[in-house]
Amino acid sequence: MDLQLHGKRALVTGSSSGIGRAIALGLGREGVAVVVHGRDAERAAETADAIVTAGGTASVVLGDLTDDTAAEQIANSATAAFGGIDILVNNAALAGGDEGWISAAPADWLTLYDANVASAVRLIRVLAPPMRAATWGRIIQISSAAHPNPLPGKAAYSAAKAALSNLTVSLSKELAGTGVTVNTISPGPTLTDGFRDFAVAFAKAHGLGDDAETATRILIDGPLANPSGRLTEPQEVAALVALVASPLGASINGANLRIDGGFTPTVN
Repeated sequence: MDLQLHGKRALVTGSSSGIGRAIALGLGREGVAVVVHGRDAERAAETADAIVTAGGTASVVLGDLTDDTAAEQIANSATAAFGGIDILVNNAALAGGDEGWISAAPADWLTLYDANVASAVRLIRVLAPPMRAATWGRIIQISSAAHPNPLPGKAAYSAAKAALSNLTVSLSKELAGTGVTVNTISPGPTLTDGFRDFAVAFAKAHGLGDDAETATRILIDGPLANPSGRLTEPQEVAALVALVASPLGASINGANLRIDGGFTPTVN
């Protein structure tokens, strides 16, 4: 299927690893010129190089999205790289520092909100107006299954991810009739390198040595059980992002799209 994305320009935040990297690579394969964002220059360059090696076009911007000035510079540098940004994927996130209601201080909640929500807002404020003027654009928030189904011990993170979906609906109304769509994509447990590290730690804690494969199966059969009986693959999230970002996704707007194998026990 031709997603009609060739020639579009995207900024994917937090795309030096994990789901963000898969999204950047996926958009690159569809002919999108991708601005790779991260805080580690070497890893960001590796993602950009992989896009170029596969025949795509890529550039790199580095910086801290929790800083107002740095975030504005990131948005401006991304715009300058290819003469504009048509697609903004707010993927950068922070999950650590949240130890549940008793241990997490209000400052911890604010830190997570800043990293997961305000960082997206900073970029939207700079990049949405040009999209509106061009009468075409896509803004996509990468949330989490923790948004409708809060994780035990991760109250602040779960609340921040829920805020992203609320932000999406509000912004879609603000941009009604402009040709700019705004959506949230919420992956469930996904087989990233970070998850593999978690599985190894789980295995060691349960007397399985370094057997990540067995640990993963135990998790899927237990706390991460879902009707599909498997974890989501990063490239599957990337494929969904590409569809939503494409002209073919014009009627997908203000939505929260779960991609979790049915992990979240809700109708939507």
